[in-house]
Amino acid sequence: MKAAQIVEYGKPLQIRDLPEPAPGPDDAVLRVIASGICRSDWHAWMGDWGWLGGQIELPRTPGHELAGEVVAVGSAVRSVRVGDRVTVPFHEACGTCPQCRSGRANLCDNMRALGLSEDGGYAEYVRIPVADFNCVQLPDEVTPLAASAIGCRFMTAFHAVTHQGQVRAGQWLAVHGAGGVGLSVVQIASAAGANVVAVDIDPLKLALAEKQGAARTVLATESTDVPAAVKDATGGGAHVSIDALGIRATVVNSVRCLRKSGRHVQVGLTGSAEAGEVALPIDAITTGELTVVGSHGNPHSNYPALLSLVAAGRLTPESLVQRTVSLDRATDVLGEMGTFRTTGLTVINRF
Repeated sequence: MKAAQIVEYGKPLQIRDLPEPAPGPDDAVLRVIASGICRSDWHAWMGDWGWLGGQIELPRTPGHELAGEVVAVGSAVRSVRVGDRVTVPFHEACGTCPQCRSGRANLCDNMRALGLSEDGGYAEYVRIPVADFNCVQLPDEVTPLAASAIGCRFMTAFHAVTHQGQVRAGQWLAVHGAGGVGLSVVQIASAAGANVVAVDIDPLKLALAEKQGAARTVLATESTDVPAAVKDATGGGAHVSIDALGIRATVVNSVRCLRKSGRHVQVGLTGSAEAGEVALPIDAITTGELTVVGSHGNPHSNYPALLSLVAAGRLTPESLVQRTVSLDRATDVLGEMGTFRTTGLTVINRF
């Protein structure tokens, strides 16, 4: 099979002919139909996250936003069948640890990350462990392109908005960064009746945010006081603010743009400049009684609600896809991500 692999950090991916994976007793093998190119793939490509114990071993096939058709299953698999159309959470879980049993599989104690700790979806076929738990059946109304868009950024935004952010209709929500996660936040929060302020350095991305329902936008130039601009746009500050990037400036701006009793949700993981450490305005957090929470992925148990909204047309992740590419273009897209030149979502659908 054809697969695009990281063989050296920051260097072009190599298209290789590899053996097709075979399922273990609990596994399934998927024929990949669509695979998103995510900023997390860029971090893996750059060799980031050593401070998290997450630097990938090479060579590695990246890709964790995918839709596929089951072509083989192991002898112990019971609920997944050949021919099923499925998607897969990027945080593959064991299904048996205390976190999984309590409905928080996104925090699995034995988590394996697709495309990071094992080979992922930049390939014609991919093996999915613990298939009965990790393969999520797709409703007929959900296309492979929509499913690949859901795979990481959209489902991550869904959890951040609805659960960790606890966003309510009529509230003001600020999102810092209008990339894949940020645009997903705009769409999901707007559909829930919230008023969204999108912040970014790129006017084109802010225009996309407006199309997804943003009520206000803030262009973050070097001279822009972003917290002041958000407070002005919201009449006193955001009730909830989400940082979708993980850059020092956006983290701090997100906290400082909140009104009293506001809630900051951290979604974006940091890069090499921050290496996991960002100083927070702790006195402002204390005196404003602000809440700071993290948000990682989306629990398996939340997928039925998300997919039902997509199937009903109330959420449209496919509308975030700005282009589709062939497997051999993946390096080009990753390079564009390094300079924030991508807009919306890019999906591989030609292998």
